[in-house]
Amino acid sequence: MKKIQLEILGLSSSQSQSGSFALILGEKTGNRRLPIIIGMFEAQSIAIQIEKINPNRPLTHDLFKSFAEQVHVAILEVVISDLKEGVFYSKIVCSDGATTFELDARPSDAIAIGLRFGVPIYTVESVLSEAGIILSDLDENPEESDEDDDDEDDNSGGIPKPTPEPREPSGQVSLDELTKMLAQALEKEDYEKAAKIRDELNKRNKD
Repeated sequence: MKKIQLEILGLSSSQSQSGSFALILGEKTGNRRLPIIIGMFEAQSIAIQIEKINPNRPLTHDLFKSFAEQVHVAILEVVISDLKEGVFYSKIVCSDGATTFELDARPSDAIAIGLRFGVPIYTVESVLSEAGIILSDLDENPEESDEDDDDEDDNSGGIPKPTPEPREPSGQVSLDELTKMLAQALEKEDYEKAAKIRDELNKRNKD
């Protein structure tokens, strides 16, 4: 199983789910992005570690790190290993010096813990192929949109028309329009909406 290393690109608050955040992971040697919706506590724990902030009292993930160190267990890596029915699965790969073993965990918890141990984050091709967003979509569609806008400007006396907001994915929207909506969402860094559109595209392709 070939592993693909990821890096954390950022966190953004969810616009549709109160108290949720989109964790944006990026392929370290490629142009694919992997957005994962996580809870507020996990987002806070990840952000605190990224910013190197020391909380007054240890958080749950800090407690895990202290416990692991006391029993001489090292964390080797974090792997986002599977995606089933829209749910991501991950593993924390550990070692006690003699044996290597894996712990099942939510990606948000696994990443929060992995950050505290300074270990790499990986995924596999099957996950990135199904849930990843390719940034090359951004390189093509905006240029096409600009050309269309120029034509519209000429026909409207030089008054530019506002760019429509990306709509929520719907069964009534064509695949071409969904692809353009995906590019618009990526351009605005609205990764949560991009993830929804990506899921709709994947569903259509399977059907």
